[in-house]
Amino acid sequence: FGQIPWRGVPFMPVELMLLPRWFPFHLSKVSYWSRTVMVPLLILCTLKRPACNPLGVGVRELFTVAPERERHYFPVRSHLNRVVLVFERIGRRLEPLIPRAVRRRAMRAAEDWVVKRLNGPSGLGAIFPAMVNAYEALAHLGYAPDHPDRAMAMEAIRRLLVVGPDSAYCQPCVSPVWDTGLACLALQEADGGSGGAEVHRALEWLAARQLRDAPGDWREYRPDLPGGGWAFQFENDYYPDLDDTAAVAWSMAQARDERFDENVRRAADWLCGMQSRNGGFAAFDADNTRYYLNEIPFADHGALLDPPTSDVTARCVTLLSRLLPENPQYRPVVERALGFLRAEQEAAGCWFGRWGTNYLYGTWSVLVAFQAAGVAAEDPALRRAVRWLDSMQRKDGGWGESNDSYEDSGMAGRGPVGTAHHTAWAMLALMAAGEGASDAVRRGAAYLLRTQGPDGLWRDEWFNAPGFPRVFYLKYHGYTAYFPFWALARYRNVSAA
Repeated sequence: FGQIPWRGVPFMPVELMLLPRWFPFHLSKVSYWSRTVMVPLLILCTLKRPACNPLGVGVRELFTVAPERERHYFPVRSHLNRVVLVFERIGRRLEPLIPRAVRRRAMRAAEDWVVKRLNGPSGLGAIFPAMVNAYEALAHLGYAPDHPDRAMAMEAIRRLLVVGPDSAYCQPCVSPVWDTGLACLALQEADGGSGGAEVHRALEWLAARQLRDAPGDWREYRPDLPGGGWAFQFENDYYPDLDDTAAVAWSMAQARDERFDENVRRAADWLCGMQSRNGGFAAFDADNTRYYLNEIPFADHGALLDPPTSDVTARCVTLLSRLLPENPQYRPVVERALGFLRAEQEAAGCWFGRWGTNYLYGTWSVLVAFQAAGVAAEDPALRRAVRWLDSMQRKDGGWGESNDSYEDSGMAGRGPVGTAHHTAWAMLALMAAGEGASDAVRRGAAYLLRTQGPDGLWRDEWFNAPGFPRVFYLKYHGYTAYFPFWALARYRNVSAA
């Protein structure tokens, strides 16, 4: 749009595609979401074509210093960052010397990478930023509007639109596998066992979507590991994730249906093979922890990498622990993961939640994992977590936490109002810690019953998960349905025991 000069944009030449894996920067060393956003962006930043802007829309009135006069687009954040910025300035000056043959080769490599991963109507990476970049890259590479690849890239974006009579918005992605897996777990709790016919139909749908032999970027570092994961979306073959895989396999294991035994086994084996060296589990990759890469200007959002997190690790522990009686080979994996979780506990007693808001979500995840792994109720780490949860309960009996806790850890477990999903997470955590008969859980159940709508559901208007902490946040609409339902069903079952 011509609002700032190109020197105000991180230097991202397409020749990055040609760097060998041993080089300090390589695509396989950043997260899946960075990868899928970055590759089409390399094409766009190299071609430097102006956007179509027939109305001349701009935001120059917002600049306090004219963009042409600004000299500090990239403030120095650290000593390493200063060195990186020096190399970037050198790279900009050397760019005109890049041989045309090398540029053509790099452009072909980027184009091939994108086209290979277009992912049909679900789009590149099945996330909006990557899909938009892919469409624009194909357009600037000369793909006609009716070319199948460009047309499909546009269709993928259109499918994210939600248009109502008086409103419209674009989803950043969809979450059918995640929602289905968690809904199955809630229904199984309500059923008191393996679930009814609806659960088994849902699990059959999920079983057909397990990614066994599909290609995947994760194979770059695990070429001999058999596949067995699930993706978050309807289709995303290159990018199964560990959280979905653990949740879906957990529900399948509880179904006690031999038809799913192979699915569960493959999932568990794949998860074990994706454990990071520090004992934790990340969302999409193993050992994606080259933190020096956060010093490059492109990493200004602080989410270039995919390190192990407590919530994903906890979900993997929950599944693998349930399988231990018949699969003792998983025990070393579980023990290392438990060590990771103990090391990650905050001084206050809670755990950080990377993929749900925030410390209430992380603490729920870990305490459920501790219960599955047989951690004693009197364990000091567990007792600290219980005390923290008790101290966070609101006067009305609920719990609530704002995404401000990602900016200020002093806001952990606190928010302006209570919410049904936060109350459910806190209740499930306390019941996992053996506190099912406590006054805190009783008051939480009363809060949920009091705030339930006439249609049997709950209404919380708050964002309940981070896309990237401190950058943007998401609202999973299903969270205010199946999590409170799950918590109440669990409370009924614990009370009746």
